[in-house]
Amino acid sequence: MNDTTRIKKPDQEALFETASAQAGYFTAAQALDHGFSSALLTHHTKTGRFVRVVRGLYRLRDYPAQPGEEIVAAWLRQAPDAVVSHESALELLDLSDIIADRVHLTVARARRRLVAQPGVTIHTTTHPLTAADIIRRHGVRLTAPARTIADVAAAGMPDQVAAAVGQALRRGLTTPALLREAARTRGHRVQRLVEAALAGADE
Repeated sequence: MNDTTRIKKPDQEALFETASAQAGYFTAAQALDHGFSSALLTHHTKTGRFVRVVRGLYRLRDYPAQPGEEIVAAWLRQAPDAVVSHESALELLDLSDIIADRVHLTVARARRRLVAQPGVTIHTTTHPLTAADIIRRHGVRLTAPARTIADVAAAGMPDQVAAAVGQALRRGLTTPALLREAARTRGHRVQRLVEAALAGADE
């Protein structure tokens, strides 16, 4: 058997490292990358080492619960096409005291084949997400602070916008210039909300 046909041995440490960066969750594809075949996944699920959440998504049974892990799980089912956005991104960025009752994800409008998930809202956008629009937290791709705040403003939540702008500026997560640029493409209403929040943060 040559190197191209040799079966990859399960790498438990690598799988644990991947899952640890994702609140204990991992996909079947990620497991396969670390040498865990479908049969081996089934075996570990039957013995209780892994928990099968839904088709294609698993969790390490003994991994401690993490804040926001439901966001991670929802994102993994749509990855790599989706990013966490809106109120869910505010939560992961710790820019909101309100826990959203739904997980919010954003995908390109051209994306058609999405996994239907209860409790998940999929937003579509015709404006491509640039590298500057996306960051990573807890192993998850999510919208950067300025983009997140613009999204929340577009959804019409002025109180959350004001609180998020103040916290983001105090913590150095964004700048007034970046916030204004993110709002500029969203229309006058979003620009007014952001400007009001910036004025409030200066007081």
